[in-house]
Amino acid sequence: MPETPSPAVTEVRFEHSRDFPDILAQLGVSLLVSTYQAGKVLVIGADPSTPTPRAAAEGRVSPLDITFHNFEQPMGMAVNARSLAIGTRRMVWFLAAAQLGRSASEGGTGPLHAARAKGTEGAFLARNASFTGSIHCHDLAWCGDELWVVNTLFSCLCTLHAEFNFVPRWRPPFITALAAEDRCHLNGLASDGQKPRYATVMACTDTAAGWRADKVKTGCILEVPSGEIVARNLAMPHSPRLFQDRLWVLDSGRGHLSVVEPGKEAVTPVAFVPGYTRGLAFHGPYAFVGLSRIRESNVFGGLPIAEKRDQLICGVGVIEWRTGRTVATFMLKSGVEEIFDVQVAPLRRLTLSGPHPDVDGSPAIWVVPPTN
Repeated sequence: MPETPSPAVTEVRFEHSRDFPDILAQLGVSLLVSTYQAGKVLVIGADPSTPTPRAAAEGRVSPLDITFHNFEQPMGMAVNARSLAIGTRRMVWFLAAAQLGRSASEGGTGPLHAARAKGTEGAFLARNASFTGSIHCHDLAWCGDELWVVNTLFSCLCTLHAEFNFVPRWRPPFITALAAEDRCHLNGLASDGQKPRYATVMACTDTAAGWRADKVKTGCILEVPSGEIVARNLAMPHSPRLFQDRLWVLDSGRGHLSVVEPGKEAVTPVAFVPGYTRGLAFHGPYAFVGLSRIRESNVFGGLPIAEKRDQLICGVGVIEWRTGRTVATFMLKSGVEEIFDVQVAPLRRLTLSGPHPDVDGSPAIWVVPPTN
């Protein structure tokens, strides 16, 4: 079933702190940011054709290169050297890594494409999708060559198979049946690169939407596969990640980036940021944290961060994870209110060609086998 993006056009305005482009340029990376609310995946990189702030005179245009790509309610993403996976409303898309070098018609082995992107170092090109149906897909993670998916509706971790909507692989020990009831709002997954290690839930409940009853301090982190609780009393946690041999998590309802000591059930806030935190990626000395404004709804009612509702921003905060200091921000001022995931791609300027390049305004790209 093909996804059809909304034809509606929404103006998106953004601002960024002075150092934000410099950090991307110095690291040689691009950011991938998903927003299910706007139906977009943003690719944000430093524009090599424009001087960064430290090298440019005041009054110059923003040295960022930003492109917007249409997906139906994009949520979790997982990136490795060969593939980018994007979970959407009904399917998981797979985009293959490609180098935009010489085309086959020019005697090379690269893709044929209608227009070359100046300064592009690499690309992710849509290749196929696995139809899952609406399983409320949240985090994705590569475990070796296998993609694991957080199946929130059925309260399980699953993998994909050509003959099935999904293959259940693990569920919390307190979940007694596989049912389309979102019993605990399982949402986050931390992988060590080879296997799933930790998962986040909003509450350890086993009834349909049972987690909604009390979300201010019922969030937990579970070890996989044992199901042992390694942290509790979190406010709607998201995005557990393993980095530098430490377990990190976003205590979203408090606006915290926190570090966890699993053996002690200790959760230590490292930084507070002005947003509902969701989406976390690390690169070098920095943590990139997704920030959202919260909706006026009972889902977010009573959360500690709701007391600062008027101060919250939508975008990405860049935090020195060793000190907890916020060093840069990227802010979406209109058109987007909520971020779900943030990933880092090790390319200074990245081209993404999704399933709807004509709607995205992206150049057409074709990849064919090399010719003799």
